[in-house]
Amino acid sequence: MFEQQLRVPGPTPLPSRVLRSQSRPMIDHRGPEFAALIDDLVAGFRWALRTDNDVLLFPSSGTGGLEAAAVNLLSPGERTLFCTMGAFGDRWANIGAAYRADVVRLSASPGEAIDPEDVDRILAEHSDIATVFVTHNETSTGVVNDLPAIAAVVKGRGKLLCVDSVSAAGCMPLDTDQLGIDVLVTGSQKGWMAPPGVAIVAVNRAAFEHAAKASCPRFYFDFAREKKYQDRHQTFTTPPVSVFYALQEGLAIMREEGLEAVWARHSRIAKLIREGVTAIGLRLLAVEGHRSDTVTAILSPTESAEQLKEFRAHLRTTYGLVLAGGQGELDGKIFRIGHLGMIDDADAYAILALLEQGLVDMGLRSRVGLATAAAQAAARGAPVAEPAAVG
Repeated sequence: MFEQQLRVPGPTPLPSRVLRSQSRPMIDHRGPEFAALIDDLVAGFRWALRTDNDVLLFPSSGTGGLEAAAVNLLSPGERTLFCTMGAFGDRWANIGAAYRADVVRLSASPGEAIDPEDVDRILAEHSDIATVFVTHNETSTGVVNDLPAIAAVVKGRGKLLCVDSVSAAGCMPLDTDQLGIDVLVTGSQKGWMAPPGVAIVAVNRAAFEHAAKASCPRFYFDFAREKKYQDRHQTFTTPPVSVFYALQEGLAIMREEGLEAVWARHSRIAKLIREGVTAIGLRLLAVEGHRSDTVTAILSPTESAEQLKEFRAHLRTTYGLVLAGGQGELDGKIFRIGHLGMIDDADAYAILALLEQGLVDMGLRSRVGLATAAAQAAARGAPVAEPAAVG
């Protein structure tokens, strides 16, 4: 039986060290051993996110972190801006609407990024907006926003900035405090090389002060309540201790590599993937200049959604390569390659080789070898040949 190549944008493959770390015994989550564990995690995330802010650890998926940000910063009827460019930006805006906020949506077409000038225009038109919610890296489309430019606009107008960096933090350049981010959300199952189960939320003083005045109902995701417990080196509710162990080991691996080296590796791998897929005539969804270093969205090479589903199933059952499909309006129109967390050049070449072989198997291409050759040329810095004609 072949070993599965899990290459969706999360959950991501776990290093063997992380897998072993989870076999440690359970500990009292109100005891001194857990206090040392949570202190180490908070210090690690402050290092990785480049922040001196509080880092709150909620037992939940990344969506729980998004809800935490919304319910702590919003009040029913309050006008707020959500910048959306895909399924997860839409989800965040829908959370705000569910809590009766007056949601203003700034939407970009699939594959495109948010224009900072549009953010500035809306904030000029609606001076009563206090908080801006923006996605750093849209997992559903493989698009990364120009976060420094957007942050400069938002902070220049004196607004709170709340960022979904679930699929970017830990993998792509991010300086939380330098950008003035008030709340930043990420999740354990992405670049942190851990299983799902923990939302990591960095919160600064301004956000805590705003939350104290906000009136959306909240209990489980209350920033103030969680901070009170974490100041005592505990969590409010029973934590997923094994996932905490995994996060601790994942952060240790990242420290050994070095943060800038982690960022550079993800940038290099993304380039190899993009060069490889375009060399065989596949088209990328994301526009040039806004292509993610953690997930690549590729327009379907098939004639129908059903055939694309068959293609992905063939890759999974024949070669063990598991890729993600599209979401929402992009269902059946794209597939996605996740390249974040534990991944190196050899993994990228393997993904490309299996992808190309699957295309040949399905009669969608006529030969193999072009994708890996293009990626290898890109790795050497050599000129890359023009994309091959389909066939």
